[in-house]
Amino acid sequence: MATTRDYYEILGLSKDASPEDIKKSYRKLALKYHPDRNKEPGAEEKFKEISEAYAVLSDPEKRSQYDRFGHAGINGQYSAEDIFRGADFGGFGDIFEMFFGGGSRRGPRGPRRGSDLQYDLYITFEEAAFGVRKDIDVPRTERCSNCSGTGARPGTSPKRCPTCGGTGQIRTTRTGLGMQFVSTTTCSTCHGKGQVIESPCPVCSGTGRVRNTRKITVNVPAGADSGMSLRLNGEGDAGDPGAPPGDLYVVLHVMEHKLFKRVDYDVISEIPISFAQAALGTDIMVDTLYGKVKMNIPAGTQTHSVFRLKGKGIQHLHGSKRGDQLVRVVITTPTNLNHEQKELLRQFEALSSGKNPNGGEKGKHDKFTEKSKKSKGFFEKVKDAFES
Repeated sequence: MATTRDYYEILGLSKDASPEDIKKSYRKLALKYHPDRNKEPGAEEKFKEISEAYAVLSDPEKRSQYDRFGHAGINGQYSAEDIFRGADFGGFGDIFEMFFGGGSRRGPRGPRRGSDLQYDLYITFEEAAFGVRKDIDVPRTERCSNCSGTGARPGTSPKRCPTCGGTGQIRTTRTGLGMQFVSTTTCSTCHGKGQVIESPCPVCSGTGRVRNTRKITVNVPAGADSGMSLRLNGEGDAGDPGAPPGDLYVVLHVMEHKLFKRVDYDVISEIPISFAQAALGTDIMVDTLYGKVKMNIPAGTQTHSVFRLKGKGIQHLHGSKRGDQLVRVVITTPTNLNHEQKELLRQFEALSSGKNPNGGEKGKHDKFTEKSKKSKGFFEKVKDAFES
């Protein structure tokens, strides 16, 4: 099963709930809705929904995936068995048995499923933003093609174990104090498989499996982020004969970008501007994931002001909506000023303080006042001097 309701809502918790809060809420609700206690219609489904929410939120890795991507971070990344595997349900019966009818658990006689594998995939900032197809080489065990995975030499077949009669187990009964004691151990002849191979396959030495490196294509979705795990069903190690292979989990690692940083689905960037640009205002070209765009800097802009470019962020995972780009401007202080630049800054300081740059208080008919009326104004001179 896979509920579409919010896991925190199911358990009656807020998103900042502690692990202790999660466990306490689950135990309370599980006691209320457990099918052995509650025979009302819908109680069992309610119990399963509660258990699924607890299985995800009690696991730090699954909870992180859910908090970041919602149900999209769980569905497709984990099988139903994976969601519940390893969760501590505090003695509320066999959750696997209730959900899967025991099919996911095998006794000592059953063939073992192949091991899951993990592959760390490093991708660029742009590849994570737009999605990418990657071919990776994965070392793994595979079914031997020479013997079709039986472990027996072609033309022969495994035989039923003569020691355990094909059960894979040895039962021993002892009598004492008027009582019978029965113990069961794994057969040492066939090691619990119930079969023995008299003529092993020369390629796999009777194991039914060989080591190989397989090229596998991984589809990274647009909007992926570091820490996200992509589950490739059946691409893990081969299992025992008659058992399915394991899964491959591709863990994504997004490399740092020289211009951009990511916060959720927004892109953060920083751009330097001159004192004159900040004071007078201007249009500048800004780098985005989608190319350069024009952005207006209003007159009087202060350093560390942040401007928003709508829709220039990262596409939402499994959706078409995009985040924004937040551009922070930093005003750079000029260095190695020439004579003209220094003189203009002195004039600017004098104007700002109400002083005449030639000394004394500024008068109506000062030479400075006359100069400021020339066709090219003072601030235009500043702009030209500092942007040349």
